[in-house]
Amino acid sequence: MKKINSLLFVVLIFSFAQLAFSAQDTDQQNTEEKIPYRIPKVTSKIKVDAFLNEDIWKQAVKIDANIEVRPGENIPAPVKTEVLMAYDDNHIYVAFIAYDPDPSKIRAHLCDRDNIWDDDWVIILFDTFNDQRRTYDFGCNPLGIQTEFIETPSGGGGGDWDAIWKSDGRITNEGFIVEMAIPFRVLNFPRAPGDQIWGFDAVRSYPRNVRHHIGTFPRDRNNNCYMCQAEKLIGFAGVSPGRNIEFDPTFYSILTQERENWTSGEFKEKEKKYDPGLTARWGITPNLTLSSTLNPDFSNIEADIYQLDINNQFAIYYPEKRPFFLEGGDYFETPLNAVHTRTLAEPDCGVKLTGKEGANSVGFFTVQDEITNFLFPGVEGSASTSLAKKSYGSVLRYKRDVSKSSYVGVLLSDREGNGYYNRGVGIDGDFKFTKKDRLMFGFMGSSTQYPEAISKDYDQPTTDFRGGAYHLFYAHETRNFEIYGLHQEADQDFRADLGFITQTGIRNNELGGTYKWQRDPGHWYTQISLTGEFEYGRDKQNTLLNRDLSLRLNYQGPFQSHSHWLGEQGTRRYNGKEFDLQWMQGCFGLRPVAPLFIHFFWRYGDQIDYANTQLGTRIQLMPSFELNLGLHLKMEFLHTFERLNVNGGRLYSANVSHLKLIYQFNKRMFIRTILQYKDYQRNVNLYSNSVEAETKKLFTQFLLSYKINPQTVFFLGYSDDYYEDENISLIQTNRTIFAKIGYAYIL
Repeated sequence: MKKINSLLFVVLIFSFAQLAFSAQDTDQQNTEEKIPYRIPKVTSKIKVDAFLNEDIWKQAVKIDANIEVRPGENIPAPVKTEVLMAYDDNHIYVAFIAYDPDPSKIRAHLCDRDNIWDDDWVIILFDTFNDQRRTYDFGCNPLGIQTEFIETPSGGGGGDWDAIWKSDGRITNEGFIVEMAIPFRVLNFPRAPGDQIWGFDAVRSYPRNVRHHIGTFPRDRNNNCYMCQAEKLIGFAGVSPGRNIEFDPTFYSILTQERENWTSGEFKEKEKKYDPGLTARWGITPNLTLSSTLNPDFSNIEADIYQLDINNQFAIYYPEKRPFFLEGGDYFETPLNAVHTRTLAEPDCGVKLTGKEGANSVGFFTVQDEITNFLFPGVEGSASTSLAKKSYGSVLRYKRDVSKSSYVGVLLSDREGNGYYNRGVGIDGDFKFTKKDRLMFGFMGSSTQYPEAISKDYDQPTTDFRGGAYHLFYAHETRNFEIYGLHQEADQDFRADLGFITQTGIRNNELGGTYKWQRDPGHWYTQISLTGEFEYGRDKQNTLLNRDLSLRLNYQGPFQSHSHWLGEQGTRRYNGKEFDLQWMQGCFGLRPVAPLFIHFFWRYGDQIDYANTQLGTRIQLMPSFELNLGLHLKMEFLHTFERLNVNGGRLYSANVSHLKLIYQFNKRMFIRTILQYKDYQRNVNLYSNSVEAETKKLFTQFLLSYKINPQTVFFLGYSDDYYEDENISLIQTNRTIFAKIGYAYIL
């Protein structure tokens, strides 16, 4: 097994793929077309108030959502749900009538938009191109609080997204009602003079002893294409998004003070800004959107959760949260993770174009960044730094639909600065050639030149250098069984500075399989799965990096409970030494009562001490909970404890805590407090390099938010940081006051 050849692995995958292509299993291509529901056009107006007393609801098409698809497999739903739909020249109107035998058990809380997932909720999904590749999802809890996002089923992911639309909801004696008015201007769709056909689904989540998911059509779990099975709507003749022009002016002010010598001295002003900004959006066509931004507020009002940054081999990943990059972010997804916009630290202007015309999708952005972040991947670790120098980052993405739900695409990326560039070109694809078989691939090459100082300080090449990377993934998935193979390679000199690539100079193979046992609600389990995986990694000189065999058991059951147990045994190579490792981990989570969700994660076993190249024993404990206290107040808490023991004793212990308290006054206004605390204790006598014996950090943030829609907002906040070590008691090192006003002006 140690002599697995990468080329042989690739040939086996492609041979299996070719065999599957030639098989008689062509059900996906020959799926019987469903008779579409005719959605009526109406002329009268409505008031979005969840009372449904206007005439248009008498004309609307009525569709039943009465099939439980999870955890029950296409069984009668425990509750009745009706979905009503109609449209006029400007909007799609949707109403959910969600019946409940005991409305007192409906879970509904006041919360900020996009945070409805603890509650009952309903979602309408529109596949506006009827191509099974992308859906616009609009959801509400029973009080009408909104969420929206984009799903890309064929791409394996989706994107957060903000749209301006109307909704309301109310609890009744028979259940709850949600009413939506969705403007055509927030959607992309084909240009057609006559009727259009859209795919759609309507989903209700009914959380009681288990969380029942209810839909409009039965799901074939032997079919890896969800929207290929969807219901259809016909209508929308002559609809248009109108001028589809939006201006979002903002005014942002910030005052930051720091101590003169970080932990001593008086506070001195570090930053003081009063900045106007503008973001504009123009729907050039019904399916092509141009966005631009000037001097925007790219700050995150949602602080990143502290993560353990002790004894890490590679850089820590932080998700993107900024609206300019989130909108249309799914257009830039690739198997190689070659685009991760969080690498753009402080953009001060940018332009973005996204859309689809027929079978062709395009995405483009270019951004001027005031700070240039660098991530230096390697075989056994990664390093990073930043320069306070301007750079320009640009990405061009093109995808072409192939067959029923597959695609091929190309990606061009470029980041340029003074004495620096990183350029990349790649091709990728996702082929679902049967209902059960899928092949994903990605190939990319890069050319890079670092500034002289960066090359010297971080041991990087001093002249232009080039490298390539590729990713191959094959999966055969049925209702109860899945088998997959993965092959990845990256040259030592490959870079994707606009993405998130932490390891290069490697060849990695992985094989795995899963078997599932599924039961309907009412049993002691709803799903149990057993997964076995084998991973084998080498560097480009064929030296072993890792060889791991693992077994994982997953469980789902009553009280919305879940648990997993994982055991792994293998060999890892680091800094010229091989280490035999054995470890186990597990977790469980459940909702014993409706307002409370608890979760606990643990890990125990061998762990490499990367600072001193030795073997240790690690224990990690992560308890957490979420608690809704009535209609208005929510508390979230997460704590991480980690300890590593080596031959000489305890090397370090680490505690990281995160507490969030939110009081929601009404649908638009809340006040939030975040407290985050780190406490690292190290035995300096056991480290080969100089380290601090004790490090403590405290971060606090207070935010008042008033939000009419995602762009019409007012924020007022305060944050600060505290620091402590063996020589300094906990002391405030900086403090910031910030405010933002934003307004959406729509033409």
